[in-house]
Amino acid sequence: MAALLLYRERRPGRLGSLGARLWLRPMNGGDWLWAVGGLAAVDVLTGIGGALRTLQDGKNLHPPFMAFEPLGPGRYWILSAWLPFSVLNIVGEEFVWRGVALPRQEVAFGERAWQVNGILWLLFHAAFPWQVLLTLVPITLLLPYVVQWRRSTWAGIVIHAGFGAMGFLVLAFGLA
Repeated sequence: MAALLLYRERRPGRLGSLGARLWLRPMNGGDWLWAVGGLAAVDVLTGIGGALRTLQDGKNLHPPFMAFEPLGPGRYWILSAWLPFSVLNIVGEEFVWRGVALPRQEVAFGERAWQVNGILWLLFHAAFPWQVLLTLVPITLLLPYVVQWRRSTWAGIVIHAGFGAMGFLVLAFGLA
């Protein structure tokens, strides 16, 4: 999707840097500080395991297309299958939402573009039950803020990957 959107916005005679367009410059110390701090803030505000257990109240919060039992003997291979899927999912989402959409939203909405981006990203996850959407609010707002502030899609990838890994491990081992 990101490639299609970038192809459609190309201008003949202008070969601007694709990396610069996608905010993919190498991360510096400030970017790493914001990314790790953003991930820590998301973790604290989400309370990923505790919040889901409290809201779950005996209900299954997985959408039908993502439901699975906690991992056990003979099923640990799923961890290795999850890794490439997770990388493609997270990098793909970040390229589309932060690399392509957020800079364009910034032109339209200025310094508040991160809010528009975050709300739309939350709505993108509307297939999840409301309890899960509630726990996604911190990441869907903090991550675009950090990316816009730092102009670094890599910072978004770090936050998203950390949050996704924690969430997957919590679910995979039956902690929520």
